[in-house]
Amino acid sequence: VPMVAPGNVQVHVINSTLAKVHWDPVPLKTVRGHLQGYKVYYWKVQSLSRRSKRHVEKKILTFRGNKTFGMLPGLEPYSSYKLNVRVVNGKGEGPASPDKVFKTPEGVPSSPSYLKITNPTLDSLTLEWGSPTHPNGVLTSYVLKFQPINNTHELGPLVEIRIPANESTLILKNLNYSTRYKFYFNAQTSVGSGSQITEEAVTIMDE
Repeated sequence: VPMVAPGNVQVHVINSTLAKVHWDPVPLKTVRGHLQGYKVYYWKVQSLSRRSKRHVEKKILTFRGNKTFGMLPGLEPYSSYKLNVRVVNGKGEGPASPDKVFKTPEGVPSSPSYLKITNPTLDSLTLEWGSPTHPNGVLTSYVLKFQPINNTHELGPLVEIRIPANESTLILKNLNYSTRYKFYFNAQTSVGSGSQITEEAVTIMDE
């Protein structure tokens, strides 16, 4: 098997899900056989928005021939990763380079995990929601937009409300009675808005 590990391993983080890794080639005489390529082992150490430690799954990408760089796609935003590089010949892999730590920046969050609309009265509705399963960063706020829908399914004016990130319920007051409303709801990080969920609900009839 090869004798030495690739040196001078560098990681360039391109965005929240993509990084580029490059390394110096090993001297050919240390390969001790036919150079087949390089393998990059990489794994997520932890999510920076949650302290959860879970089973670490190592991923391996193989770069054929005498390439000295490669792309690591499909990373999770706002996470800490480690990687190392090994050279490969027909017999197997050489020793690993020292582990390199890198962090991905924040991304936009996934949609809130649910939105429930309860307690309809003449002029109010209560909203409850769950935080995104994948915040992909530090949540800065939620954005609620809503508009009435009339009997011919035309949409009325859109109202937008920004809600602090630590809230999980809201009572909407001063609504019209016996009116159907459409709601659009998403979470935000400093990078931008995540995907929204939509819901509809009706205030109760005038007694």
